[in-house]
Amino acid sequence: MRLCSFTPANIDLRKKKIKGIIKSSKGYKEATLDLPDAVYNRCYNKSSKKLRPLERMIGEKYFNKITHFNKWDVYRQLEKSELKIFTPKTFLYDASILPDLLEAWKLLYLKPVYGNKGKNVYRLEQIDSGSILISSHSLAPRYICERHEDIGAKLKGILGEGQFIMQRGIRSRMINQCLFDLRLLVQKDITGNWLVTSVVSRVAYEGFFNPSILKEIYDGELLIPQFFTVEKGFKLLKVLNNLSIKAAELVEKHIGLLGEISVDFILDETGKPWIIEINGKPQKVIYQKIESFQHRKLIYQRPLEYAYYLSQLT
Repeated sequence: MRLCSFTPANIDLRKKKIKGIIKSSKGYKEATLDLPDAVYNRCYNKSSKKLRPLERMIGEKYFNKITHFNKWDVYRQLEKSELKIFTPKTFLYDASILPDLLEAWKLLYLKPVYGNKGKNVYRLEQIDSGSILISSHSLAPRYICERHEDIGAKLKGILGEGQFIMQRGIRSRMINQCLFDLRLLVQKDITGNWLVTSVVSRVAYEGFFNPSILKEIYDGELLIPQFFTVEKGFKLLKVLNNLSIKAAELVEKHIGLLGEISVDFILDETGKPWIIEINGKPQKVIYQKIESFQHRKLIYQRPLEYAYYLSQLT
């Protein structure tokens, strides 16, 4: 298999050529090659518009066309599926219904529709006095909206421009007084089938709710037994795997051909898993921080295997 890294600007459809970077015996060099047999998109993009002409020429062999997912669109697909019961109730941000949601839920998260890495995520909690605590990253409130204040007006100056979603907050389990999530990396293999490559747990700093700013990261298969018996832990891993593969299949039907995604879960106080987020361009640098991680090579290898599988299709 020959690999070439290129950008949309390097495609010459008239000559049916691409200009890119390839690896040679002396390192990396520029080269002009025929159109690729398959394309693995590594850009972080909301649209596949730029590469549609190439796709028309090589066929449906261009995967992960859209990697910056719209959280509201993804939620609507989950909400219409059997995964609904594992997905926190979510609405597009609407200041007029926010007080009612806080009254009912007590805890919710505001997230940018096109957010990433936990940026601009706000935690809103209504306490017994009726005051609303607004936090960013840490559990300690950054702003307090008193009972008599207008929460919509307060947030207008905080949120700025852009759409947000309102996601019901789930009271989740903790490890050593720290919140954590479970991230499953789901990838297609050389047969074109979805598989779970890894399960890791990102642990937030104590007093913080955002595991993207992580204190530690563990192999999830080693962490889960700390909460459950061997039998229950094995059963939970099986459930997480099945949910993640179903989520990948569902998102692919909506967005188009995919080769990898990651699915983030939390466990509530009863141990039930909840899908918190689905990512179209999984961060792989986080896996370098796990000393015992056994799949370091596989997480990079599987997308190439899938690209090879696509290249062999006629």
